[in-house]
Amino acid sequence: MLESGNISFDDLQVEKYAADLETYWSNNKPVFKLDSVSFLYIWGSLITWAMITVLCFIIGILSYAKLPSEIPVQWNNGIATSVVDKKFIFVYPFACVCIRILLRPVIYVRFLINYIYRELITEYLSNYLCFIVLSVEVFSIMFVYGWIKSVVAVLLVDTVALIGILIVGITKVSLDHSPAFK
Repeated sequence: MLESGNISFDDLQVEKYAADLETYWSNNKPVFKLDSVSFLYIWGSLITWAMITVLCFIIGILSYAKLPSEIPVQWNNGIATSVVDKKFIFVYPFACVCIRILLRPVIYVRFLINYIYRELITEYLSNYLCFIVLSVEVFSIMFVYGWIKSVVAVLLVDTVALIGILIVGITKVSLDHSPAFK
């Protein structure tokens, strides 16, 4: 590319220099790992789901002994409105398993019919929901100790960040596979 003279973004044609873009992408993933598309594929994987679920379980185990006998599960204006036995802390990893087994097929079939990236989006959204579960678990523990009072801020940051990355990633993937951009 450098030998051919001036390079401008407008007339750059990667296909001219890389015969198979998919292979080129696979071979150079470390270079592109911070790209939103790569994050989309990483976040939408079984490994990510397993890590979130295991992390939920580890947090439950590590915090169980230090929790009071009852923990909050509903909050309103910084006040716990519903409490349950502290064993409930282990419901969070179970919720991740239920999301994977029960909700993931529903998302796949009902919401993403006939879309080319439905498998990726289904995985991503399943992991997003599990991340929300993890956030609520961590929030519950932090609420018990008085470190934080509003779950809305936590969930808003989760949603804006992860759904934003989903939209940017899908947009980039769609543009890469669009005939108008080839």
